[in-house]
Amino acid sequence: MPTSTRTQPRPVRHPIFARCYARVGHLMDAEIGDHRRRLLAGLTGRVLEVGAGNGLNFPHYPATVTDVLAIEPEPHLRRLALAAASQAPVPIRVVAGTAEALPIHDSALDAVVASLVLCTVTDPDLALAETRRVLRPGGRLRFYEHVRATDPRLARWQDRLERPWGWLVGGCHPNRDTVAAITAAGLRPVQLDRFDLQAMPPPARPHVLGVAQRGP
Repeated sequence: MPTSTRTQPRPVRHPIFARCYARVGHLMDAEIGDHRRRLLAGLTGRVLEVGAGNGLNFPHYPATVTDVLAIEPEPHLRRLALAAASQAPVPIRVVAGTAEALPIHDSALDAVVASLVLCTVTDPDLALAETRRVLRPGGRLRFYEHVRATDPRLARWQDRLERPWGWLVGGCHPNRDTVAAITAAGLRPVQLDRFDLQAMPPPARPHVLGVAQRGP
């Protein structure tokens, strides 16, 4: 199929969280700005960013990137991302959409970027299947996410807090085993860096930064 024929899921609206995040999200870069730079370093060619938010990644795209299509379902954040795109060092087009139904042809992209977003998508398995579909053979998913803890005690707390945490933090699921889901989608991790980020609240720890490659 030339593009996704999947029906766009109805986005879950979190307008209060979106406005709070837009006001304080830049403060997070004191802690995670270096990880954003690491995430995007060395990217080349055509790129899609899912859940671009208000565009905090945009200043870090290297000049070797030809163009970026940024998908963001939340209207307020999308408006801010449009403004941020005009100041970016590479061409960025911001559009409405969800990770579960990407408006891109099969095998069209060199890379997909997911940054602190796979915890919030409605259907992560479908989102990752779409990611694999739009990547060319050998194309790569660059991801930076907080994930399910390997410490059983913290993992149990993530399970207990999943619902109230989601209400508070824009539909976030703190207990997702994102690396396992990426692998199950047919994307092979080729780089993986797991680390703790003490500045983040316990449900949103630990973090992982990695690269996964689509096979033939």
